[in-house]
Amino acid sequence: MAGLAKTWAAVRSVVIGLLVALLGTLSWAGLISANLGHLPSVPLAAFAMAPILAIWWLYFAKGQWAPRSTQLARKIAGRANPVPDDLWAPALGAGALGLVTTLLLQGVLGRLVTLPQQRLDSDPSKYPVLTLLAWVVMSALVAGIVEETAFRGYIQGGIERSHGLTTAILITGVLFGFSHFTHPEVGIVLLPYYLVVAAVYGLLAAATNSVYPSMVLHAGGNILSVFDLISRGRSEWQLTSMPNPTIWQAGPDASFWANLAALLVFGTSTVFAYRALFKTVRALEKSASSLLDG
Repeated sequence: MAGLAKTWAAVRSVVIGLLVALLGTLSWAGLISANLGHLPSVPLAAFAMAPILAIWWLYFAKGQWAPRSTQLARKIAGRANPVPDDLWAPALGAGALGLVTTLLLQGVLGRLVTLPQQRLDSDPSKYPVLTLLAWVVMSALVAGIVEETAFRGYIQGGIERSHGLTTAILITGVLFGFSHFTHPEVGIVLLPYYLVVAAVYGLLAAATNSVYPSMVLHAGGNILSVFDLISRGRSEWQLTSMPNPTIWQAGPDASFWANLAALLVFGTSTVFAYRALFKTVRALEKSASSLLDG
């Protein structure tokens, strides 16, 4: 019975988390689609999404408003807990190293298999700069706030409590990857990328018991990746303008070995950074416990 209860708790966390994510992301998708069809020179979607996102955040992350019976559950699930000042620097540092490691991993994977080539759907020069900027910033905010609250809060947090951190990150990572399959260039070959990204963000959420650090990195990373896509015409996982031949076709060359070496260096640094982060968390918890006991 205990195992069945834990399984049901995990399933419930997944279902509720996905619904929470859909409410936020579909709202933005509908608004931006309407804006592109009507008055695309004015960022109406960004203006309209701002109050919707604020209401979404207050309800699902902060547990405000009726019904009162779910307020505490929503607040716990949202994981929008304050982060101690001493944790911000190590958390953001570990997360940034993790994201660099993820990109280097994609560089290696891109020589083992053929990765999809992302292209812009339309010419960004057709739109005013300020309009484009408003869309990019709002899109990044929606992704950072909604996805981190839903995936690292509702889904991962719920599974953590019933099945532990490793299982939680794996399941959340798979769901996180599948949720991006709506993009035409994303397929199963990119699932390792999303699994590693989910681990980077998920470990931050677990260490700090908060979605704030991963939210900052997610939103900031999205802004950089979109402008990278606009400026270079390709996504962040495409390290070169044209896909290099795989090592099975042309053999490993100097760039492959350099990429692999960089991956090992940054990957090792990331592991040590996360270990230091969790060690800092334990030290703060021990200090707080000592003060309470005293």
